[in-house]
Order: sequence, then structure tokens, then C-alpha cells
Amino acid sequence: MKKTKKPDLILLISFLLLAVLGFIILAGVSITISQKNIGNSFHYLLHQIIYGFIPGGLLGFLAYKINLQSLKKISFPILIAILFFMGLIFIPKIGTFLGGAKRWISLGPISFQPSEFLKLIFIVYLAAWLTKHKQKGKKLLLVLLPLLVILGIISGLLIAQPDISTLAIISSITLIMYFCAGTPLYHSVLLALSGIATIGVLAISAPYRFRRLMVFFRPDLQPLGMGYQLKQSIIAIGSGVIFGKGLGLSVQKFGFLPQAMTDTIFSVFAEETGFIGATILILLFLIFAWQGFSVAKRSSDLFFKLMAIGITSWIIIQALVNIAAIMRILPLTGIPLPFISYGSSHLLVELIAIGILLNISKYAKT
Repeated sequence: MKKTKKPDLILLISFLLLAVLGFIILAGVSITISQKNIGNSFHYLLHQIIYGFIPGGLLGFLAYKINLQSLKKISFPILIAILFFMGLIFIPKIGTFLGGAKRWISLGPISFQPSEFLKLIFIVYLAAWLTKHKQKGKKLLLVLLPLLVILGIISGLLIAQPDISTLAIISSITLIMYFCAGTPLYHSVLLALSGIATIGVLAISAPYRFRRLMVFFRPDLQPLGMGYQLKQSIIAIGSGVIFGKGLGLSVQKFGFLPQAMTDTIFSVFAEETGFIGATILILLFLIFAWQGFSVAKRSSDLFFKLMAIGITSWIIIQALVNIAAIMRILPLTGIPLPFISYGSSHLLVELIAIGILLNISKYAKT
């Protein structure tokens, strides 16, 4: 396909603003925690830059420059490779057990979360898979059944970690991409029902997940546990009022709010910048969503279109779920806020995804 123009500037600007806000927020939130845990006020911020932003930026630039059609041929081998790494998690001395879950691989000084890479790789693979079988005119039922087998393998690995939040994200992305590929409606209905049933059973089958669900309805059930985190998040957001307390002046980050750098970082930002700041952040994500889906709509190549839909859906679903959970609209999930939450693995992968999305935008119709 012939390149038509430069990358979508509104998409690029919305991403850059989100990235800059992410570093500003993390810098303010992490200083106290970093000084307390490490003795260096900027340890976590530097870690995010060195292990997340720099390599992610370089790989994102490569993703922006490469021939995206080549991803079709290598998507399956890369998916197999990441599933291999997902399996390595369960090998002693390689997989790292943290916070009641095995989700990280440690290789010397480097540690990463394979499930974060799985999200992007699966989006590329699914786009290539649907495009291939759509072009060959195969019966879509024969496409759905093998896809369910692959999803079953992925589900098994994620459940074993356990990482039900990532499973829910991947399931949602799969449903959106499958529907947008022009498949029969009843296929999407079957996928949706099976996904809802699976997540529902998993949510109530494990005691800690069931408690998390109950705390969502009644935070007072665990006033010093998950209920405490939820209440402190609401207090942080509410205390920001209209204009906030000012950047760096959050009270909740001083040991009152659990996971202040990761899961609940939006609460600290809302406390410091108030309703105005929180609204601006949400609007930036909505602008990003509008432009991302606009790129998909204007793409004439089905493979490009489906990748754009998948990447945009992934970023926005995670952002909305994270913010909604912090505001007690949804149960707490542990899903990071894209571009904002601390975590080098998810930031690195998100930057690669942005590179791909901007690459696609070069070929979109005006």
C-alpha cells in the first residue's frame, strides 16, 4: 500500500501530552516512596525512564518505520515465543513471585512481565489471522474454532499466574476485533457469552477475587484491606475538589494510599489537580480514542484497520477500567493506567504500540 501522508498529528500530540503528564505525575508521587524504600528520591522515576521510556521509544520508532505487512509473516512465531516466556514464569529461579502472583521473569538485573507483551503481540496476530482467513474466503466457523483453542491456551497460562485482569482485557479486545472484521453477529455473541461466563466463574471461584467483588459493594467489609484502598482513593479524589491542592502537594501519597504509583495513581493526580486536571486527563484519552478509531476507519487495508482497532481498544479499555475502578464504578482490578502508572514493561509495550498506530496513520485516507 502506498504511503499517503505524514502521521496523524492529533494522535501524536494526544499521546505526547499523556506521556508528559505521566512523567510529571510519577515524579511527584514517587519521590516519597522512592526515598523511603531506596534512599534515592528519583529511583523509580529513573527506572521508568531507563527501562521503559528509552527502550520503548527506540522500539516504537522502529515500529513506526518498518513495513507493517511484514508483521503478518512473523506474528505467529512471535506469539509462540511470548507463550514460551509465559511458561518460563512457572520455573523456579526464573519466575518471580510477588504480591500473591507469578507474573514476572527475572533474568539477572532485568525483569519483565510477559503478559504485557502478550497483549500487543496477540493483537497483531489476531489481525493477521482474521485478514488471512477473510481473504481466503474460509467458513468463519472454521476460523472461530481454532481461535478458541488459542484463546484457551492463553487463558490457561493467565489463570495459572493468576492474572484475570489481563485475561479480561485480551478477551474484550478479541471480541471487538472479531466483530469489526465483519464476522457473523452470532459468532460475536457466542464469544461474548463464553467470555462473560468464564470471567464470572473465575471471579467467584477464588476466595480473594470473591472478596474483592464483595468489597466493591461494601467497602466496610475489609476496612483495613481492599476496602481501605478503595476508601482512601475516594478520599483523595474528593479532597482535590475543583482545582486540586497543587502538583506535588498530595497528602494521600504519604503512606495513606496503597499502590499510589501504580493502580491508584489517578487518585493522587485528581487530589493534586482537582476536577479540572482529572477531566483534562480523561479528555486526552478520549481524544486519543477518537483519533485511533478514526485512523482505523480511514484505513483501506483490513490488516491495518484491525490492528488500529485492537491497539486503540486496548489502551482505552485499560484507561477506562483503571479510572472506573478507582472511582468505585467497577471493582478494583490491578490494571495499570496507560502511559501514567509506574511499570517499565507496560510502558515499553505501549510505546511500541503507539509506533505501530502512527505507522498505520501514514497510510490512512484523508
